[in-house]
Amino acid sequence: MSSTAATAPAAPRAKRDRTHYLYIAVIIAVALGIAVGLIAPDFATELKPLGTGFVNLIKMMISPIIFCTIVLGIGSVRKAAKVGAVGGIALGYFLVMSVVALAIGLIVGNILDPGTGLAVTDAVKETGQAQVDAEAKSTVDFLMGIIPTTIVSAFTAGEVLQTLLIALLCGFALQAMGSAGQPVLRGIEHIQRLVFRVLAMIMWAAPIGAFGAIAAVTGSAGVDALKSLAVLMLGFYTTCVLFIFVVLGTLLRVIAGVNVFSLFKYLGREFLLILSTSSSESALPRLIAKMEHLGVSKPVVGITVPTGYSFNLDGTMIYMTMASLFIADAMGTPMSIGEQIPLLLFLLVASKGAAGVSGAGLATLAGGLQSHKPALVDGIGLIVGIDRFMSEARALTNFAGNAIATVLIGTWTKEIDRDRVDEVLAGRAPFDERTLLDDHGGAGDADGSGAEQAEPGGEKELAKA
Repeated sequence: MSSTAATAPAAPRAKRDRTHYLYIAVIIAVALGIAVGLIAPDFATELKPLGTGFVNLIKMMISPIIFCTIVLGIGSVRKAAKVGAVGGIALGYFLVMSVVALAIGLIVGNILDPGTGLAVTDAVKETGQAQVDAEAKSTVDFLMGIIPTTIVSAFTAGEVLQTLLIALLCGFALQAMGSAGQPVLRGIEHIQRLVFRVLAMIMWAAPIGAFGAIAAVTGSAGVDALKSLAVLMLGFYTTCVLFIFVVLGTLLRVIAGVNVFSLFKYLGREFLLILSTSSSESALPRLIAKMEHLGVSKPVVGITVPTGYSFNLDGTMIYMTMASLFIADAMGTPMSIGEQIPLLLFLLVASKGAAGVSGAGLATLAGGLQSHKPALVDGIGLIVGIDRFMSEARALTNFAGNAIATVLIGTWTKEIDRDRVDEVLAGRAPFDERTLLDDHGGAGDADGSGAEQAEPGGEKELAKA
């Protein structure tokens, strides 16, 4: 009996360990992609569909995961006011941090002054103008776009905020139904397990996607573009690092008592995935799963993470600031502080709802400049060559900001299990890579009783609240 009990957890752990080989393969694929991009750039650019296809596979899963997470989270809370409080705190925090990110980018951009001396050719102007047609939406169009045509179209269109709206409505409806809604909640819980299992299967295609994405980026940008714009890139990277580790890291330590390096170590595979695909959306489903596993309650995770992906874009804010100043200097029309602040506040509003997919930041910048300062649009062509590399830093910063925001908001709303956080970050309650869930029949057996008990316990506490 005792020997059987002792050996029972061994099989799941062996299966889970196989995912380590997956992420080693991703690292190798990234290195090979860079090599192919430098050696055979023309061939490398033809590999772009591999990366795009993988990101599309991940995006395919985002809407159902968000829907299941939010409906289950809200459905388990008896007081609707608690959900509203979480949303209000989240939006307030997102606004404040966006302004802080803009301010930091403004300071560094004015100190570096990297755009002076660059020539703006006719080809560069044409490239810049082409970006305006991409996805320049007004604020009214953005707000109206949150409302889907039908309930089903919210899923088929792949719009995060539309899915969020439908999920909130369904969650509150099930909450109002009381015990009559429990069978529906149980059904959605089973669907969630299925969706996460499918996602775990898709992740095995990550090395192929990483290889194609990195090869295409390296092949299309080339070494010359990197050299000529190195100052802007290094300045942007440095600013993002300072913002994450100094500003957000300090907030995380002071408010939540969590070490930022421990949190990032826990999210290491997600950072690698983003680095290889240049898309923060590729890690959105895994962030939801990992934040719940960490000990943050379902309602906080379900509301904070999807909303943050549209409203908490710290990396995009820094990028908007520095890119605008860079273009203005390169065009020979440097902006005064009085001109910079209105433009950046406009971009603060225009950027809300920008997708986490690579290239969205450039399209949003182009649309914002076209609406507020059209003379600068011609200069956007100067940064197209390196935008993909800056996109990686944007995506990593956005992801880090949303992960930290989830922990902070969970702390403020007292919807986080601190003992669970310590257990997970210390490595004593490992995340189940096979299901991406604290599954009672799977992860519970693999991770120990603590993992199995954490989720039901959290739901009971929420129900009492």
